Amino acid sequence: KYGVWSPGQAGRVSTPRAAAMAGGTAADAEKGHTILEAIELSDESDDEFVYEELPDEPLEQDEEETLDDINRLLAESKPSDEAPAGGASGSDGPAKVQQRPQVIDDFFRNFLIKNSMKRSLETFQTEWYELQQSGKFKNSELEVVPDIYTRNHGLHEEVVMLRTEVDKARQVASTAKQSWDKFRKERDFHRMHHRRVVQEKNKLIVDLRRLKKHYEQYEPTLTELKHKYEVAMKEKMLMRLERDRFLSKVETLQKQLSQVQADSKDEALNGGQEAAEQTSKRSKQAPWPSEDRVNPYVNSTFEAARVSDLKKNQAFKGHLGAVSRIAFHPKLPVVATACDDHTWKMWSMPGGELVLSGEGHRDWVSGVAFHPRGSMVATTSGDATVKIWDVAKEKCKHTMTDHNQAVWACAFHDLGDFLVTCSMDQTTKAFDMTTMRCRQTFRGHVDSVNFVTMQPFSNNVLTASGDKTVSMWDLRTGLCVQTFYGHNNACNHAVFNKKGDTIVSCDSDGIVKLWDVRVVSEYLQIDTGQHPANAACFDRSGKVLAIASGDASIKTFNVEDRVFVANLEGHEDSIQDVAFEPTGDKYLLSASSDASFALWS
Repeated sequence: KYGVWSPGQAGRVSTPRAAAMAGGTAADAEKGHTILEAIELSDESDDEFVYEELPDEPLEQDEEETLDDINRLLAESKPSDEAPAGGASGSDGPAKVQQRPQVIDDFFRNFLIKNSMKRSLETFQTEWYELQQSGKFKNSELEVVPDIYTRNHGLHEEVVMLRTEVDKARQVASTAKQSWDKFRKERDFHRMHHRRVVQEKNKLIVDLRRLKKHYEQYEPTLTELKHKYEVAMKEKMLMRLERDRFLSKVETLQKQLSQVQADSKDEALNGGQEAAEQTSKRSKQAPWPSEDRVNPYVNSTFEAARVSDLKKNQAFKGHLGAVSRIAFHPKLPVVATACDDHTWKMWSMPGGELVLSGEGHRDWVSGVAFHPRGSMVATTSGDATVKIWDVAKEKCKHTMTDHNQAVWACAFHDLGDFLVTCSMDQTTKAFDMTTMRCRQTFRGHVDSVNFVTMQPFSNNVLTASGDKTVSMWDLRTGLCVQTFYGHNNACNHAVFNKKGDTIVSCDSDGIVKLWDVRVVSEYLQIDTGQHPANAACFDRSGKVLAIASGDASIKTFNVEDRVFVANLEGHEDSIQDVAFEPTGDKYLLSASSDASFALWS
């Protein structure tokens, strides 16, 4: 009769097949089987006893009841293990009933019993215990069968957690979508703005190209108009010069006409007297100076001026334009200045009080010179005229209009009978101060004659020209006596020393050259710098040279020792002229383009 397996009966089988298996243990041991337990069977059994088989259906009920009894016994077998848990649960709340999870071998046994697989159950039990006793099972292979509820509960919690994470992910996704929508709108706005800016840029580029092409079309016209404007300005300047020249001629012709009319009225009464007057007029022409005169300063010796001690004492501002020339009175402490404001003025020195102001020129006054007797002043101007002024009567005595262009400078002969002038028309003229007529014209320069002076106590005229040469002329014959070559730019100024044996000339490159008249050669060259040298002047001794420079300074040199002495600075603009006080080199005067002249002492 078969029995039901229980955990407490491990290793005991109450079946005939078990006895047969036990009887054959010796033979099985020889075959390598393991003997778990030996059971002795009594021989007192009745062979005639008839065994009855149990029905199959009640077996299942008994098995189910037996399983319940096994679970109850298992629960009662460990009272001490569940007592603390029960106490703890009792203290916290109502007791909970927990079902112990089945062991994996019990699971298989119950499965086989439930399906009435008896032989399979016996074979499983035999092999299971053999393997378990031999130690071939690992701990991981003997784990309990997982409970379906526990697994379902774990899966439920996992599902809840995943759903929570999904909800959070949805919220994050929603926020990200809102941000993405916002960024997309901003992107679309910026893209639209960028497209608008690009369109405006392209439009501006097109406009600039169109304007550039338009400007390129006008550029030749502008160049042509500029050229026409320059030509017109030149023509305007020439027309102005021609107008001034014609006006002066008209004035002269009017004077001649009035004179002719006056003469015609008196012609009937004074016919013979007119011829007598003409004869006397011709006889009144000044004679040419003699050649046998001697320079009184040839053997004279003077002390050199102390230019190293000179300092700017006073500056006089009485003009409205650049002061171009300065000249000393031969007898009185008076100086005359010529200015670009169309006036010339006389000043007392060294106080600088204004004595006389002459107005009458229609353009800048370029030169001024005193008559040797001091009674008259000659001025030259850009209006192509030379005016003779009577100082005592304070009026213009005569105007000479023989030059065709601007007159640069003038100088009296030491006897006072002749006046020489130089002009932009490339000529130099000598005027008779008695008849006020031109007695001689010196032609030979090929550019403007910038300065003219007389050699002391002789009949020689010295000129400096824009053709880079310095020339000497005979006053009586009008012929060129000597030409000095060596300058590389226009010569601005040239003068003699007191003895008349040395010439100093300066040009627009800042080069100053000293020439020996007796041997007709250059013996010293001075480089004053980058700026032009506008004028130069010797002191009485002829040893010290003062140079008016375009850098607003006066440079002084010792010609005898050939050394630089001092650089006098004080003007604000280019210095046009410089002159030593003639009687004793007491002070030095300078004229500048800053509309002032200064006294250095």
